[in-house]
Amino acid sequence: MGNVMMAVSRTKVTAVTNLAALVEHECTNLLILYRKQENLPEDMESDRLVFISHPSSQLDTKSKLQSLHTGLGKCYSLLERAIALEEEELDGVETTEYKNTRGRLKGELLNLLKSTGGLLKAAGGKPIKVLDDSEPYQPSNLFHLKLWVYSVLMEVKFWSSTAIALLRELQAVAAKEPPKKSKKSTRSTRR
Repeated sequence: MGNVMMAVSRTKVTAVTNLAALVEHECTNLLILYRKQENLPEDMESDRLVFISHPSSQLDTKSKLQSLHTGLGKCYSLLERAIALEEEELDGVETTEYKNTRGRLKGELLNLLKSTGGLLKAAGGKPIKVLDDSEPYQPSNLFHLKLWVYSVLMEVKFWSSTAIALLRELQAVAAKEPPKKSKKSTRSTRR
């Protein structure tokens, strides 16, 4: 893992970790608003919607980042679809605070997706354009739509938490490595 981390700057990993924490925070706030708006219990179960291998400790850094990036990409696609369906089916029901928080979450999730793509590229991987290749979700009724949107938000929270854990692991590895030496000029200075 060490050699790959040499290409990924510590400050970049820290910035992306902070961004993941922001996404998790926004998602938590949105879940609170959503539960309140839809009168859902806090301990409600949700369905898994993103079926990507979780970044395990047995994988190398590049593979972990690839898994994370792909999972976040799927979450972004699902969130876009959820927003479109909410606007189509629930127009006028959502509060302004909910819509604003949802918009911030979407923007920050996109930033996190791009940032993890940058880390992946720096680690020698290739960010992929995530296309939602599954059939677009068509709820059979309003209740199913609400449950599905809840599941989407829970996936975003899960993958942002996964991002935080993985990026902190990368930070710990990077902290153990000696800092990069700057290149000094070998030319003599004339006076």
